[in-house]
Amino acid sequence: MKTLSLRLRLILLFILLVTVTWSISSFLAWRQTSKNIDEMFDTQQMIFAKRLTVLQPAMAGNLSQQLPKTKKLLRHNRGSQDDDALAFAIFTPDGEMVLHDGDNGSNFIFNYHQDGFANSVIKNDDDLWRIVWLKTVDNRYIVAVGQELDYRADMLGDLLISQIQPWLIALPLMAALMVWLITRELQPLRHITNQLNRRQPDDESPLNATHLASEIQPIVNALNKLFTRIGTMLVRERRFTSDAAHELRTPLAALRVQTEVVQISGDDEAMRQHALANLTDGIDRSTRVVDQLLMLSRLDSFSQLDDVQQIEWQTLLQHAIADIYPKAQAENVDIRLDIRQAPMPIKGQQLLLSVMLRNLLDNAIRYGRQGNIIMVTLDKYRFSVEDEGPGVSNEYLQRIGERFFRPPGQEKTGSGLGLSIVQRIAHLHGLDAKFSNREQGGFEVVISWH
Repeated sequence: MKTLSLRLRLILLFILLVTVTWSISSFLAWRQTSKNIDEMFDTQQMIFAKRLTVLQPAMAGNLSQQLPKTKKLLRHNRGSQDDDALAFAIFTPDGEMVLHDGDNGSNFIFNYHQDGFANSVIKNDDDLWRIVWLKTVDNRYIVAVGQELDYRADMLGDLLISQIQPWLIALPLMAALMVWLITRELQPLRHITNQLNRRQPDDESPLNATHLASEIQPIVNALNKLFTRIGTMLVRERRFTSDAAHELRTPLAALRVQTEVVQISGDDEAMRQHALANLTDGIDRSTRVVDQLLMLSRLDSFSQLDDVQQIEWQTLLQHAIADIYPKAQAENVDIRLDIRQAPMPIKGQQLLLSVMLRNLLDNAIRYGRQGNIIMVTLDKYRFSVEDEGPGVSNEYLQRIGERFFRPPGQEKTGSGLGLSIVQRIAHLHGLDAKFSNREQGGFEVVISWH
């Protein structure tokens, strides 16, 4: 089912809101105006009836029963008069009419029960009249002052029409203005849509966020941040692809050469075994390169750590040394742990910190000398890994930790990614990694915190 556009929904909702509000207001105005009209005319009738009750009985006897009709009384300059506006008659308690206004008062039907207002019909008229009955002070006469209810209804209708007509004219204008305003205010969204439609997949430039409402600005800011993250991800993926192609080209070529050597070795068992050993070493190296590339790519995707927990450094170091100790023995290397002062636990990911320690220890084993000692020292605010190897020339020391950088003259094979992984994991945990040569010879890595 197709969803209505935001613009159309806003227009319909605002029109509905205005219509409902206007209808409720008109109804309340009708109720209040009707109440005011009834109050005004009831008061007028009551005042008129009170004045009629003070007529002297002697005067009533001298007066004619019928006053001249209003239209005959004033032939010119009569003003705007209505026969239904007000009528009266005076009765005796027996119901005999002794005086009336000469118009509708003559049609009053004597129906007195008590003083007060009552709705009733009159002769020769099917419409209801509102009549107030009031007995004189001396109880000799009963005054009746009436008004046709349709007169009040007509006046109420005229008043409401006079109030509603301007609104009936203004409502279409308001609706048109509302449509224009909504269209105008939503125009920035259309501009953003056009920018997104014209945008190239690798475009990292931010969207134009000028003249935007405060409610839309966060969406545009979030989109711009998303484009930045996507751009970073694309750069990372391109770099991973480039690094993988660069680093795997040489070992794969070497694997192919060793495979050909195995094929042509024929009956030369020594040549075949040597080629198979080289083939195994090449596969191990390729596997190590791929693992490190994948690890570095995964680390680059992290902006912050999730699922952190309290880590005890002494326990973590002991496990890391125990895991790599068989490899150290195979290389005739001894690893010693010196816990000078137990530090406070750190919040981090145990897996990543274990990878960092394994890379440090593996680097010390690979590039140290056989028969040397690797010293791991833990203090309150740092730990260090020291080997007795040749160290790194001062010329290249500052570049240690760069991706794929390996100082010239290295006898051991490697990818130059191990210490890059160490730096990245340390940075994610808020640690500082420092690489230096020992004064007494060898290489030292210090991981510190505060």
